[in-house]
Amino acid sequence: MGKVDLNAKIPNNVGLADDRRLCRALEHWLPLYMEWWNDMGPAGFQTKDIYLRTAISVEAGGWANFDYVKMPDYRWGIFLSPLDQDRKIGFGDHFGKPAWQDIPGEYRGNLRRIIVTQADTEPASVEQQRFLGSIAPSLYDMRNLFQVNVEEGRHLWAMVYLLFRYFGRDGRDEAEELLSRRSGDEDKPRILNAFNQACDHWLSFFCFTHFTDRDGKYQLASLSESGFDPMARTCDFMLTEEAHHLFVGETGLDRIIRRSAELTKETDGDPRSAGGIDLELIQRAINYWFTYSLDLFGSEISSNASNFFSEGLKGRFKEEQRYEDHIMKDGVKPLSLVKNGAVVQEEIPYRNAMNEVLREEYINDCERALRKWNRTLEKVGVDFRVKLPSRRFHRHQGLYADYIFDPEGNLITEEEFKANERNWLLGPDDNDYLSSIMHQVIEPGKMANWIAPPSRGINGQDLEFEYVRL
Repeated sequence: MGKVDLNAKIPNNVGLADDRRLCRALEHWLPLYMEWWNDMGPAGFQTKDIYLRTAISVEAGGWANFDYVKMPDYRWGIFLSPLDQDRKIGFGDHFGKPAWQDIPGEYRGNLRRIIVTQADTEPASVEQQRFLGSIAPSLYDMRNLFQVNVEEGRHLWAMVYLLFRYFGRDGRDEAEELLSRRSGDEDKPRILNAFNQACDHWLSFFCFTHFTDRDGKYQLASLSESGFDPMARTCDFMLTEEAHHLFVGETGLDRIIRRSAELTKETDGDPRSAGGIDLELIQRAINYWFTYSLDLFGSEISSNASNFFSEGLKGRFKEEQRYEDHIMKDGVKPLSLVKNGAVVQEEIPYRNAMNEVLREEYINDCERALRKWNRTLEKVGVDFRVKLPSRRFHRHQGLYADYIFDPEGNLITEEEFKANERNWLLGPDDNDYLSSIMHQVIEPGKMANWIAPPSRGINGQDLEFEYVRL
């Protein structure tokens, strides 16, 4: 266990060669996966050579190798971070006990639910982004899109391995269901609502990779604390790849904001006259994707979240480094609730607020990125500033889903919301305009007019490098 077998039909470092039954089961799933990938993966580019990074080992500094690869030939492997024989459970009622290498029977149901929910997000995002290559603003961005897509596919493999290895026939059935659901399908949608939203232009793609994939960072980080060691090691390695997705989103939005600010100055406040994106539209896209991403953390008060923590299945973000009390049996947390038509503060048991604890870490991280984007606006010399809406605005899950708030977090009527929706949220008119200006740019080094070039290329290459061979 631990050595990377790169020559196996399914590259892995989990010793598949020593477990023939598991290996055969996964090899049976492989053609089902490839059928899904060919049907729902990036449309029109499966035979093209893409300059991709692939895993060659799991140790720091050695887990990525760059070369031209056709996406169906990508190394769809199963990679776990190195095993720590002395690892202890870091939180909850089992704090300080040895981490589990097998699932305690009483926790199988909760772990299966956690794994399936996380696994379902991976193919969903590939489906949402399927047609973006045809309107990519540059070969640099096209390659980054495909890198995100193949890594989401590999993350599905990481979760499916856990289902096959630890849940028997039930796990195999769940794995097949993961390939039968479809993003946005009316009859069989993906589990979480954000993964059923249309992502059919690059402003939404960059918002998705910044805001929605950033939720993934915090979910994976909390699961990397798990007392179930195989899941912790799986998520720990996934985080090394997830960092690139966040980079794509954060820098992509920064480049759009920079170019929009430049065009705002050049056109006396009318960037659309030059085929650009107005800053107000960018704010509406931020509002839209940020609020759908907030829903992914679950309800602010949750007995499930309390159970996951107490059972040692899902910790807090950077549990060991950031917290002193790892049991939190008697703590409380203040939350804003709606009572009698007003927002009031109440204290609730801390364990029941674990979703909100994680959501607050996420919001702080998003605020950091907005400060960076606003420095870009300041440098270009425009007065506009982007901001995050209230966590109560445009929510479909949790305490605020049954109420209507404005972006500042004030309770309003449905009529007030409808009258202002076009000013607050990305809408059909916005999407139509964005689709009208986005056309594929394939000359190496060239960029669409609505986005600024990146500050550097990939893996030391210059911007004129042929990142996708067309």
